[in-house]
Formats: sequence, structure tokens, C-alpha cells
Amino acid sequence: MKDALTTPVLAQLRDRIERLHGGRARAAEVLPFGVKSIDRVLPGGGLALGSLHEVAGGGNGAVHGAAAALFAAGIAARTKGKVLWCITRQDLFAPAIAQVGLGSNRVIYVEAGDEKAVLSCFEEGLRHGGLGAVVAEVARLSMTSSRRLQLAAEGSGTIGIAVRRWRRQAEAADFGQPTASVTRWRVTALASSPLPVPGVGRARWQLELIRCRAGESADFEVEACDDKGRLALPSDVVYGSPQKEIGRRRASA
Repeated sequence: MKDALTTPVLAQLRDRIERLHGGRARAAEVLPFGVKSIDRVLPGGGLALGSLHEVAGGGNGAVHGAAAALFAAGIAARTKGKVLWCITRQDLFAPAIAQVGLGSNRVIYVEAGDEKAVLSCFEEGLRHGGLGAVVAEVARLSMTSSRRLQLAAEGSGTIGIAVRRWRRQAEAADFGQPTASVTRWRVTALASSPLPVPGVGRARWQLELIRCRAGESADFEVEACDDKGRLALPSDVVYGSPQKEIGRRRASA
């Protein structure tokens, strides 16, 4: 009974916070992950469309950076329409993002000369209004730039994803600075899911929700995006590890 009473109150508080942050007065549309443990910590039950979101790798290695890009691609894959992807380096591996559901026929690549040009293309793409998502790879993102991007996303209803990538370690500190992004994520590659036979199982990620406007931070261990851009909880997380189950049986014997 208590939960039934507090839920509307929390919803009203979130609406008021959204308005104080300059968000839309009307209820925002969301893109659910389809994983209950993740969706229930996000206001509205999913990623807010018409908003800016940030994603970064959990380490300095290329593996973690690739995981962050694939996480962003999986989100974009579940939107409708073309996806604009803005880069400064020709190192985006199209077959990899196609494996998470974002086929090359849906992606428009923009190679900009520097980050200033990337941010300009990012903003123009968000203002266009005819795209499913806009993704841009940037090292630095100031409050002023992020605010412009957030307003552009709000105006068109298009989701924007800033994939934070650094060429120098000194640039990584910028990720801790405040921005106008609605959510901020960090993705770390883990050992793949075990298989009963020799081989490589489905990739796993440590997914950290570092910041969520009108929500709380959280972290999850998930299986990487499938060919539809969908995440999943590993079976040993959902049902418990078989080794733990054997241990419990032995303990009770």
C-alpha cells in the first residue's frame, strides 16, 4: 500500500526536477532496454528520447572503448530511422556495429576535421528531426556544448549519444566534469560467458550508470548487445552460479 502511494509522489517530484533542469513539461518518451533491473532505475522505465546521453569505456584500452561504442550502437539500433555517426578518426569498424543490429544501410558517417566540427555536426544532426539517433565521438564536452546539444535533442525528439574517447590520458579527467547529459554510462569489458564446449561465449560488460537525472546511480553485469541491439542478464546472474548451487547442496548434506 505504501509503494502504491509513494510512486505517484516520486513521479511528480521527477517532473518538477525535469522542469527545473529545463526539460519538457510533457512526459518524455523512453527507449526501454528490456531488462527489468536496468529499466526500473531509469525514470520512465528507459532511456529518455529527445535527450543527450554520455558513454565511455571503463579503461584506457581499446577493448573498453570498443565496448562503449557497441553499447551506443545497440541503443541506436533499437531506434527507428537513419543514424548519424560523427567521428574524427577512420577507426569505426562497421561490421562490428552491424553485429549489434546497426546495419551499414542505416548509418550515415560524418568524418569531421576536429572536435569542434564534430560538435557542430552533432548539434545539426539533432536539430534535423528526421533521424533515429545521432552518435558523436568526442574527448571533451563542456557544459555549454552539452547544453546546446540537450536543447537540440529536446526540440527534435531525437536521442543523442556522446561516446567519450581520449587520445591522451589527461583528457580522461574531463569525463568527471558536470554536463547537461541526462545519463552518463561507463562500460567495461569482462570475460565472456562460459560455454559447455571449447569456444568463445557471448561478451559480457560491467555497465555502470554513473549519473541519471532524477534517478540514482547503479551498476549491472550484462551480456553484450545481440544482433537486435538488446542486452541480457547472464544466466548465472539470473539463476545463480551452478558452482554456488553445488556448494549449497554440499553444505546442506
